Amino acid sequence: MIDLQRRRATAALGAACAAALLPAWARAASAWPTHAVNFTVPFPPGGPVDTTARFTTQPLGQIWSQPTVVDNRSGAGGIVGAQYVAKAEPDGYSFLFASIHHAVLPSLRGNLSYDIVKDFEPVGMAAVFPIVLVVHPSLPVNNIGELIAYAKTRPGSLSFSSSGTGGGTHLAGELFNSMAGVKIQHVPYRGSAPAMQDLLGGQVQMMFADGPSAVPHLKAGKVRALGVGNPQRSSLFPEIPTISESGLPGYEAYSWTGVMAPKGVPKDVIAKLNQDMVKVLSDPGTAKAMLAAGAEPKPGSPAEFREFLNNEIAKWRDVIRKANIKLD
Repeated sequence: MIDLQRRRATAALGAACAAALLPAWARAASAWPTHAVNFTVPFPPGGPVDTTARFTTQPLGQIWSQPTVVDNRSGAGGIVGAQYVAKAEPDGYSFLFASIHHAVLPSLRGNLSYDIVKDFEPVGMAAVFPIVLVVHPSLPVNNIGELIAYAKTRPGSLSFSSSGTGGGTHLAGELFNSMAGVKIQHVPYRGSAPAMQDLLGGQVQMMFADGPSAVPHLKAGKVRALGVGNPQRSSLFPEIPTISESGLPGYEAYSWTGVMAPKGVPKDVIAKLNQDMVKVLSDPGTAKAMLAAGAEPKPGSPAEFREFLNNEIAKWRDVIRKANIKLD
C-alpha cells in the first residue's frame, strides 16, 4: 500500500514538474483568452478580407469579454502580414486572416520566408467571395456555352480584364481558358475599378469580377452576367447560374478568407476559436450583414480548411504553370 502511494506521489510530482517546464501561455491555454487577441489582415482597410475580419472578430470579443484587434499589415500581395504572423509567438493571441493569395503565392514566388502549410495551423474558413463572369452588352453571347463557341472561332481576339496579374480574378480567367480550350487574352489593371471601367468602355469584352465590383453595374444594365464561379449558385446572385452548370462542367473559381494560427498554438485554443467562429458565422444577424457587404459566411472545421487549402495550392499551381504566369 505504501509503495502504491509512493508511486502515485512520484507520478504526480513528475507531471507537475513537466507542466512547470511548459511556457506560461501553454499552461494557461485552458483559460484562453485572458487579454486582447490580435487578428492580422494582410491587406488595407475596406477590402473584402478586412470587412469579413471585422464582422467576425467583433462578436468574438463579446463572447470572450476581451478586446479583439484587427491589425492591417498590407504589402507584397499579403506576404508582409503572413510573415509577421508566422514569426509571432504561438501563444494564441496572434492570428492571420489568410486569403486565396496565400494559396497562390508559393507558385508565383520561390523565395517566401515562410511556408503557408508548414508554418501555420488552419483554424477555420470564414467566408467566400463570388467571382462573376460579366461581359460587355455588345458581345453576342447569352451563356457560357455560347461564349466558348464564340471564342473558339476567334482565338486571341477576345480579352478579359482583371485587378492584377496573379490575383484571383486573373487566375479565374486562366482556369477558364484551360478548361474551355480557348485563348482569351488577359489585360491586367491596378485594381478592380479601372478593370471594370475599361469593360464598361468596351476596351475589353469581359471580366472575371469580384461580386461587390459587379453589383452596381449589373443593376444598371451596363454589363451582363453569364455565370458565377462558385460550386453552387451564390446566395448573393441566386438568379445567375454557375459557370459549371452554364456550359463548363467542373469549373470553380472564387475568392475566400479563413483564419490561420502560427505553428505551435495549443490545440485547445484552436478548437475553442473554431467553435466560437462557427457560432458567430452561423448567426443570422452576422450572416445578413456579411452578405450585404458581398461576403458569404462559410464556417467549417480546421480539418476541412486544411484540405481546402491543400487543394487550392495544387489547383492554382497547375493553372500558373500551364499559363506560364510570372510576376514582374
